[in-house]
Amino acid sequence: MKLVIDAYGGDNAPAAVIEGVCRALREWGDFEVILTGDEEGIRKELEKRPEADMSRILIVHAPEIITCDEQPTVAVKRKKNSSIVAAMNIMASHEADCLISAGSTGAVLTGATLIVRRIPGVKRPALAPVMPTAGKPFLLLDCGANSDCKPEYLRQFAVMGSAYMQGVMGISSPAVGLVNNGAEEAKGSELTKAAHALLKQTPVDFKGNCEAREIFSGDYDVIVTDGFTGNVILKEAEGLAGTLFKMLKRELRSGFKTKLGALLAKPAFKRVKATMDYTEYGGAPLLGINGGIIKAHGSSDAKAFVSAIRQARQYVMGGVTEKIAAGIATLPEEND
Repeated sequence: MKLVIDAYGGDNAPAAVIEGVCRALREWGDFEVILTGDEEGIRKELEKRPEADMSRILIVHAPEIITCDEQPTVAVKRKKNSSIVAAMNIMASHEADCLISAGSTGAVLTGATLIVRRIPGVKRPALAPVMPTAGKPFLLLDCGANSDCKPEYLRQFAVMGSAYMQGVMGISSPAVGLVNNGAEEAKGSELTKAAHALLKQTPVDFKGNCEAREIFSGDYDVIVTDGFTGNVILKEAEGLAGTLFKMLKRELRSGFKTKLGALLAKPAFKRVKATMDYTEYGGAPLLGINGGIIKAHGSSDAKAFVSAIRQARQYVMGGVTEKIAAGIATLPEEND
């Protein structure tokens, strides 16, 4: 197995990327890594880690960097020697099985679509982060790749999300929900009503509409929506979690008794925090591309990169791309 990693993507690159790679190489012995980016900078970081297994590391020199401030389509076309574009070209030539980047989300989406390209039959790729709940995690898609969607896109998202949860999470029949403002089939926008009708005829375990209060219930394995709504759900969840932790910390520090209680409950608080820690989950897969693409969080540290590498390994071993292709092939063809 070969994984190509954008060594200069993210706020903490290349140090965090290299440290994460070295940890993962020690953890698992079944893969090799191709690092793209400035070769001199990568080698300097590797020299700081004498434990690095250089027999399993290949460096591809790509000195240019695409920043989050640049227009993605223009940057991808102009910066042919950027670390992201070099990684995408390696994927397109089938020299690697999965790609990981914490760089510009727009550049990753654009590069994946223009260079690696979609699986035949896929209308639109979907960005799909794994989200925590009090019970099992779920996959939310789309979360920003497609703000405006058609009903057939949502149907394909359900197929792609189910394939991911089968291949990576080992769930034989993932429960699928459609985000809506009511549980009744007749409720919702024209998009959700039409998508509901299509999902009833799709070979997935469709459980019907999912209201906002049910999203984090743990009752669903895959939750489908358009990219605009999905991004709002994602950002609202991040903001709410941060606010609740601040409020809780403030109240627990308000008096002697609450401080004592907080001390006794500290192990439980740590477990809750770990459950909601994005570094435990890796990144968001970009589903529908002809090869594995994992978009890691821009502020990923070494721990997050280890998790992303674990996720990439599971993606490849679970045959997710092949499962998606097979699932899409069963759907009737429709004009885009």
